[in-house]
Amino acid sequence: MNSDQFEGKWHQFKGGVQAQWGKLTNDDLDRIEGNQEKLAGEIQAKYGKSKEEAKKEVNDFIDSL
Repeated sequence: MNSDQFEGKWHQFKGGVQAQWGKLTNDDLDRIEGNQEKLAGEIQAKYGKSKEEAKKEVNDFIDSL
């Protein structure tokens, strides 16, 4: 799934994202708007992960869809 498809289906994926990363609030998800870079950045900030770890988690999540 490419980034455009992910953004287009963001509303469908928000629940799964919040289940995967429970520290993300609804406001965080609204700000992210399906942008993979923003999602990785929020995960990095909330969970204290490196940029590479956060990107890998996002990519793994998207691959699992």
